[in-house]
Amino acid sequence: MTDDLIHDLYGEPRPDPHAQARVWRRVTARRRRRRLSWLAIPAVAAALTAFLLLTTGVGDQPLSGRSILLTAASSAASSTSGGTYWHVRKLRDGAGASELWVTRQGEAWTAEQGRVTRVTGRAPFSMAGRDLTYEQISALPSDAAALRERVAAMLPPGSDGLLADALSGLLWTKPSAPGVRAAAYRALADLPEVRYLGAATDARGRAGEAFAFDLPSGGRRTLIIDPDSSQVLSCADSGHGGRSEVVLSAGWTDQGPDLP
Repeated sequence: MTDDLIHDLYGEPRPDPHAQARVWRRVTARRRRRRLSWLAIPAVAAALTAFLLLTTGVGDQPLSGRSILLTAASSAASSTSGGTYWHVRKLRDGAGASELWVTRQGEAWTAEQGRVTRVTGRAPFSMAGRDLTYEQISALPSDAAALRERVAAMLPPGSDGLLADALSGLLWTKPSAPGVRAAAYRALADLPEVRYLGAATDARGRAGEAFAFDLPSGGRRTLIIDPDSSQVLSCADSGHGGRSEVVLSAGWTDQGPDLP
């Protein structure tokens, strides 16, 4: 059979004592390549499976909360911070919308039911009850470990349990730089007290991912975030004196308040 195959492929061999050996090596090499190609299929399948597991989770299991927060961190790092006013518009406890505008120089205005009021007498931002200036926020580091250490040092004595709350405030209530927001997400991902609750929708039906942590008051704060945009969609506190806020927008804009 082999001789017939050699004859069909190469014709009548010449009277060369090494010719048939060379042809035989070619034929066996072809057969070996065919066998190796079939043997490679399981290896390729295994590599593809490993890639899918790394990118989508194990089997049908969803990605971990840590992975979601790190995705939000990447989105935050790529956002922009251009504009004249830091502007937050939200609904509190299902009531009408309230708004805040703050310039980089510290000028601030609020609006409720369409009435704009200038903020005077104190800084427009705070952390754990302490005033926080725009300059202090701008000076925060963009490294997660350094940010965690800096924020912990800014908290008042005896404020254990407020670190997660303080870091989460840098995500939307304050004009944090993109790198600082990214660092805050990464720091939250490393805090064991921050628990992932799964997919959720806010009061306006917007889809996101829910995370929760306990407050010193005994209640629990739940944030729903959109990891693709890195935006906080809502914030709700349970327990005595609980409140809820739906974040309609938070970011820099050139559109200021309608001053009288």
